[in-house]
Amino acid sequence: MSSRPSSSQTSVGSGALSHAYIQHPSLRCNVPESRGLFYDDANRLLICVTSSQVFSWETATFNPDVSPSVDSIPEGPILSIRCSLGKKVIAVQRSDCEIQFFHRETKQTLTHKCKAGSESILGFFWSDSPLCDLAVVKTSGMDLFACDSAMNLRLVETKKVNVNWYIYTHESRLVLLASGLQCKTITGFQLSTAGVVRLPKFEMTLATTESNSKPIISPGDVHLITVYGRIYCLQVDMEAMLLHTYRFYRDAVVQQGSLPIYSSKLSVSVVDNLLLVHQIDAKVVIIYDLFVDSRAPVSAPLPLLWRGYQGSDTSSQQENEGTESSTSSENIVMYEDAWTFLVPDLILDQTNKAISASSSDRSSLLEFLQRRKLEANKAKQLCLGIARTLILERRPATQVTQAIDVLVTAYSYSVKAGIYKELKNEKTTATTPTNDGASPDNERGRASGSSIDEEEEVEMNLPSGSADEQQESQLSSPAISPDELYKFVFASVEEAMVEESDYLVAIITEFLRSISAEKLKVDLNIYVMTVRLLAHSKRFAELSLFTTNKIIEPSKEVALQLLESGGQNLRVRKLGLDMLRQLSLHHEYISSLVQDGYYLEALRYAQKRKVTSVRSSLFLEAAFASNDMQHLAAILRVLSELIPGFKETSEYYTFHGLLNETSSSVAV
Repeated sequence: MSSRPSSSQTSVGSGALSHAYIQHPSLRCNVPESRGLFYDDANRLLICVTSSQVFSWETATFNPDVSPSVDSIPEGPILSIRCSLGKKVIAVQRSDCEIQFFHRETKQTLTHKCKAGSESILGFFWSDSPLCDLAVVKTSGMDLFACDSAMNLRLVETKKVNVNWYIYTHESRLVLLASGLQCKTITGFQLSTAGVVRLPKFEMTLATTESNSKPIISPGDVHLITVYGRIYCLQVDMEAMLLHTYRFYRDAVVQQGSLPIYSSKLSVSVVDNLLLVHQIDAKVVIIYDLFVDSRAPVSAPLPLLWRGYQGSDTSSQQENEGTESSTSSENIVMYEDAWTFLVPDLILDQTNKAISASSSDRSSLLEFLQRRKLEANKAKQLCLGIARTLILERRPATQVTQAIDVLVTAYSYSVKAGIYKELKNEKTTATTPTNDGASPDNERGRASGSSIDEEEEVEMNLPSGSADEQQESQLSSPAISPDELYKFVFASVEEAMVEESDYLVAIITEFLRSISAEKLKVDLNIYVMTVRLLAHSKRFAELSLFTTNKIIEPSKEVALQLLESGGQNLRVRKLGLDMLRQLSLHHEYISSLVQDGYYLEALRYAQKRKVTSVRSSLFLEAAFASNDMQHLAAILRVLSELIPGFKETSEYYTFHGLLNETSSSVAV
């Protein structure tokens, strides 16, 4: 399903309107003798199992016509099933004390069992933390295992906790373990790049009534979601008819308000960083934006509908395409009991053996926002937030590039059309908290955009000036200049992405290509950042290529950054020196030469270019510090010839005296 809070959709039912819709066609799997459907959120696989076979479909690209992968496994019960992150191993939970592993290539089989009678296996999930590959959650706690290519399991660590049930999402890398008589005591762990981070234990809020003095929280009452790179826990309190929200930080779990409930059964989805609360009994969706302080919905409640169906117009389509990938308006039942809402935006229909997804397209959303005129500043901030989130969530570079292209093209058009106006007294600032709690995404060691530490956000403060000036400049267009993209997107994510500099550099390179194609100018600091990122990942050959081919535009700031980064590579430092010389930045070039110990070369350069802005003491002090009195004598001689009256200065008498004291044999 996908949220379009800005424009209503016409769908099943004459004149029906909706802010949220289910994408059509859904991915359907008609497998004979199917024993059920499972969803592997780490690999985004829809899995259908029979007694001896496993059928799996990729849902990331969501192609309803794609053929499944088929694997054979021994017969037996299947409580849950997940593939390893490399998809080479299939793990199947056979019972509450046994998990079997099947290697898809070698057909090797391994069985892992727990202590029968004393503990039970509640479930398992694969991890891309550098500490472990597999986590097995039991009633006695959580075991973390390393798994090699031969499927040998090695116990790395055990977390001892009494567990009644657990929930986990690969998107957040966060597992919550519930304990206590009411299951309201929660222990959390995030399997991050820093290892396994333990969150502070916290108690969920539960109201009581005379008829139910000790309500119990079930796993279906708790949802983990990620919006704007922040991790939230949503908890249903049916006695109070409230949906409580909790925000995770490294050293605290903070309850951040509650949302009203209007149905005895509900579920949630997340689309484009908007929270969709499905009031299932009422068959409506209420949309919230957790980014804003207000807990008021962003739109009126409307039904969840199928997008793309025109009722009676579907008959010919069914004849041509077959009924397997078609659903007519007559047999659509919204919010069936067999529906399972999956994080973040999928619906699994066990009855019709189908899975439906969001048709969300960030580029289309950005294009829509860039067309807004009313409250353009809000649209602008939303666009910046989407661009940041795409990078922090490690979306494919092509997807991020498309989004950036949309913003650059929109800005170029606004400038040419005379719509965009720069602020006269721009005081827009960005504040970016660090993201020390980042967790891995697609590969081990890769940091995720979800954080249990400080939030990733940028505050854009309105500039000073009259209300009329602000309305004219801020609200006339949501266009984002290249400078603003640098300040509020790239600069704000640099610290969080420093360990993934290759990914960020690839995006910046495409951004510069887009800027060049539109013949726009950009903040020179983007080039400084590129140098810094390439040097951090020790990609010195590419850095040299970028500089030589003018992908990185020469400037004083870039040259100084090359000099700083050149501490790890002399070739890079020479690039910085050459850039200073080419830009005729004589003072900086001479100072850098002296700093490197080439004071004679620096002096000859100053003499040749007639540079007088450099203090003579700079050369003299460097020569004296080298303990080479012949060099000191030579510099005194050249300075005497270069600077009229130099022999009458205090510097000459000072260093000439030091020279005579140190070596009387050297003549000046």
